[in-house]
Amino acid sequence: MEDANKRPVTIGVAGGTGSGKTTVSHQILARVGSKHIAYLAHDSYYRDTRHLPSDERRRINYDHPDALETSLLIEHIKCLQNGQAVHVPVYDFATDMRLDETILVEPQPIILIEGILIFADRELRDLLDIKIFVDTDADIRFIRRLKRDMEERQRSADSVIQQYLTTVRPMHLKFVEPSKRYADVIVPEGGYNWVAIDMIADRIRSMVQGQSS
Repeated sequence: MEDANKRPVTIGVAGGTGSGKTTVSHQILARVGSKHIAYLAHDSYYRDTRHLPSDERRRINYDHPDALETSLLIEHIKCLQNGQAVHVPVYDFATDMRLDETILVEPQPIILIEGILIFADRELRDLLDIKIFVDTDADIRFIRRLKRDMEERQRSADSVIQQYLTTVRPMHLKFVEPSKRYADVIVPEGGYNWVAIDMIADRIRSMVQGQSS
């Protein structure tokens, strides 16, 4: 019983691209304290495609579950749950390549995983104690993605729109939206729902305090 009480609480935050799930995750980190949380982003686990020519990398459907090395994420979550540190990959979205460097993540009382597809994989989903889905209207999500990809990933508006119509929207409807039914908590209005974020952060803080005592 003592070992069970010390097992980290594993929390997943999912939602469509541009839904505000990263904002919710960062608010949890800020309010609970990052020193208590091992944070893993599913985006870090895009498959290493450095061996492919750039034109082939551009043709990959990055919104399909097969584009991500979810098996490695699952392995890392299990390691953290067992008190072992992990080396998280670093992915460069400007070049669509995984870098040589990694980030060391130490085990903590809380494990926080964020990503659009983390509820779509049953093995990954079964590792989560609390599942939070951030729900935001499609037009808002698209505008946020357009702004982010143009400003942070040096992409043209035409390329972002093309990707949204050919892969982002179809994959959202096929994988992301149906996975909402697995959520324990649904947060509407994305990262601006301060009431919901306060309640979630308070609950996580009480869990951390309970483990400490």
